Amino acid sequence: MDAERLDALDRVIVEFDRALRTVFAPARGARPMPGAGLPGGPLDEAQRRHVEGLLRVDHTGEICAQALYQGQALTSRDPSIREALRRASDEEVDHLAWTEARLHELGGRTSLLDPLWYLGSLAIGVAAGAAGDDWNLGFLAETERQVERHLEGHLQALPAEDRRSRAILEQMKEDETGHARLAESLGARPLPAPVRGAMRLASKVMTTLAYRL
Repeated sequence: MDAERLDALDRVIVEFDRALRTVFAPARGARPMPGAGLPGGPLDEAQRRHVEGLLRVDHTGEICAQALYQGQALTSRDPSIREALRRASDEEVDHLAWTEARLHELGGRTSLLDPLWYLGSLAIGVAAGAAGDDWNLGFLAETERQVERHLEGHLQALPAEDRRSRAILEQMKEDETGHARLAESLGARPLPAPVRGAMRLASKVMTTLAYRL
């Protein structure tokens, strides 16, 4: 087996291990959780359940982000782009860890459908990478812009008393903005309007189900 095939096989094995840890193991972030010293309430039961639902959606979004990055990195042709995707993916692990920890603080759980979300997003990421690096980066940039807007909506929906969750989402939003700018700086191609619309529709389905399940 030649060196190129071995390198590809190694990457598949590494990504498979990463997939298992993403979906089934507790997330371990490199950065401390934002807002750890801030108050998270008091919240009444309705507020607590609402925040729990919002954060479950955000956690599922990070599961999807991990899968997208992994699929895109597997099929990207440019080593420098694969490395940029890997760095962004590592930052997204922090988001996984923060939302998971805050969910547990609230007595909540992650989405029961996370394995399904992961597999679907992985397939989309593989397809995006196979389309070419400029389209791959365009898909990444559009994804991050949509996530940025989604997080802004959640920040507006949070109870004012929950400053702890707000700090987490604000840092996540800042990171997503940085990832979108990185993709654009690397040569992202703007996606056609129908593709952007399909992405928004898929996101709507995911957020609606993850809020409840």
